[in-house]
Amino acid sequence: MSTTSQKHANFVAEPMGEKEVTECAGIGPTYAKRLEEKGFTKAYQLLAQYLLFTKDEEMFQEWLKDEISMKGKHLKDCSTCISEWSRAFM
Repeated sequence: MSTTSQKHANFVAEPMGEKEVTECAGIGPTYAKRLEEKGFTKAYQLLAQYLLFTKDEEMFQEWLKDEISMKGKHLKDCSTCISEWSRAFM
């Protein structure tokens, strides 16, 4: 398993609750603003989108690319974070 950030570890360590999208690894102020413009302010909304793609990380990543132009490490960090959270809590 690859090394994860402290932000990632914190995110997957506890239930979703009312976490902001910025608490998800890979999402900083720029991507958070883009998500907010699309109506996504809470991490559970990202989780819902991931679930709509039947937990398919590749499809979720394509959606992030298309919707908010997410790229590179941020893209991988975000999808891995959501994916690992779902495996831990669902």
